[in-house]
Amino acid sequence: MEEGSSKPSNSLWDKIRNLKHIAMEKYKRKTISHWILLALSIAAMLVAFPASSLLTRVYYSNGGASKWIISWVAVAGWPLTALILLPSYFFGDSSPTPLTFKLLLSYIVLGFLSAVDNLMYAYAYAYLPASTAALLASSSLVFSALCGYFLVHNKLNASMVNAIVIITAAMAIIALDSDSDRYDYVTDQQYIMGFIWDILGSALHGLIFALSELVFIKLMGRRSFHVVLEQQVMVSFFGFVFTTIGVILNNDFEGMASEARSFKGGRSSYILVLVWSAITFQLGVLGGTAVLYLASTVMAGVLNAIRVPITAVAAVILLHDPMSGFKILSLLITFWGFTSYIYGNSSASSEHSPS
Repeated sequence: MEEGSSKPSNSLWDKIRNLKHIAMEKYKRKTISHWILLALSIAAMLVAFPASSLLTRVYYSNGGASKWIISWVAVAGWPLTALILLPSYFFGDSSPTPLTFKLLLSYIVLGFLSAVDNLMYAYAYAYLPASTAALLASSSLVFSALCGYFLVHNKLNASMVNAIVIITAAMAIIALDSDSDRYDYVTDQQYIMGFIWDILGSALHGLIFALSELVFIKLMGRRSFHVVLEQQVMVSFFGFVFTTIGVILNNDFEGMASEARSFKGGRSSYILVLVWSAITFQLGVLGGTAVLYLASTVMAGVLNAIRVPITAVAAVILLHDPMSGFKILSLLITFWGFTSYIYGNSSASSEHSPS
């Protein structure tokens, strides 16, 4: 009995030592520039994404009303990513990925889905406090895992399934506590619609994530930093095109002048909010893309888990969002769910890594 029971323990310690050895070897192979770029990318994720969410809420609370404008701002910064991509062609060894019909079609479809996704989130932030919207948006991890399982055939283990259940429970807690954080000028129906749009946007975000991974596997056949940037530029560009069409059809460009005049702080504040919303959103996307390439999906998952409480706490401090006991409980449960998912993801990765 003692001999049999010692095997799992030895096996566990061997796995820990093996992972530690692999981590040290990877650490030794990386240059200083790699770690500087990774640190900047992490900072971009943890600062830019929460800032973008808060600025969206500032837009609505200070007199902005257009959902299309906020959706348009989310993709209007796509030239920033293009400016980072182009030098890799001229000064590096990279070459543009051949644009086949299937690849172009995938960019168009993903761009359209991204435009719809941004519009859903715009409706959510129009009616929900930023802290609540951020917590609900964390459910995108659930949909990413499920879409990845069904479309890309990614593995799901017990820890990941446990994370899905936990995060779903956290969303249910927020739903039960809806009366505590609803703004006075938001009706019950608008709050419910904001809740629904946030969940639907998270579901679509999960689908987009899985489809993007499918494009890498099926159409590109390779994954490098400039290839990831190529996809981001093209998807954001087509998202920008579709959103611009929506803004024009809705006559929202004409409405920006009157919106700017009535905006709290005046026209200059209005322009600053929109410009910085565009910049911070693109910086967050670039940071997330860089972390995926420079580190791992697990690292990106860890940072996503961290930025949820950062956004929620920042919204409470800077925007004076209400923070009830139920919302704090939901925040803690969400973080627990993220931790469970990250553990399950790292376990699955270690099982497939060479010893």
